[in-house]
Amino acid sequence: MTTQRTTQRLLRIVLLAGVLALIALLVTFILTSPERQSADAEVVREDSHVLNQAADEKAVLVEFLDFECEVCRAYYPTVEQLRAEHGDDLTLVLRYFPIPGHTNSTNAAVAVEAAAAQGQLEPMYQRMYETQAEWGEAQDSRADVFRGFAQELGLDLDQYDDAVADPATTARVQRDFDEGRALGVSGTPTFFLDGERLEVETPDGLTQAVEGALGE
Repeated sequence: MTTQRTTQRLLRIVLLAGVLALIALLVTFILTSPERQSADAEVVREDSHVLNQAADEKAVLVEFLDFECEVCRAYYPTVEQLRAEHGDDLTLVLRYFPIPGHTNSTNAAVAVEAAAAQGQLEPMYQRMYETQAEWGEAQDSRADVFRGFAQELGLDLDQYDDAVADPATTARVQRDFDEGRALGVSGTPTFFLDGERLEVETPDGLTQAVEGALGE
């Protein structure tokens, strides 16, 4: 009888593992399958967040990003360097694309959006990448950690809490994600330069593409 129960328990475990693997494959398929671009999808919207508005704009770089994505973090210093070196000529735009498989990617985007409502988008955006190693890949919510960032940045916490709880904030993040999908975005980071999707494999490749567009 004990052996039978053990066998049944093992079968249930194997079945559950199989179901979880199937779900993971389905999510991967949905995110990576090609999607026809929507005719009304736009790389930059009127309400898109501009990290740097170039005074003498020669090129516009848009990044669809996920704050929990390690590759996004790897590109982050390059994006910051491009802003430092070409800020007068290069406009930088941030768009959210939280990958569903990342437990805290949406929480992080919502926290950044809530900070943006108080004019603190950039500091919160930077804090996410600077601390990603501390909370990334956690299997439970780290919303309290992000609230701590808001406090450290001197935000009004009542306003911050209201913004985080407001469905409109999550909807704003979701709109970026949905439009990214409509533009053919399937992973992060995905860059668009002057409206055209870039196919770059390294941070150096991104620098070369941007400097080429700037005529350097």
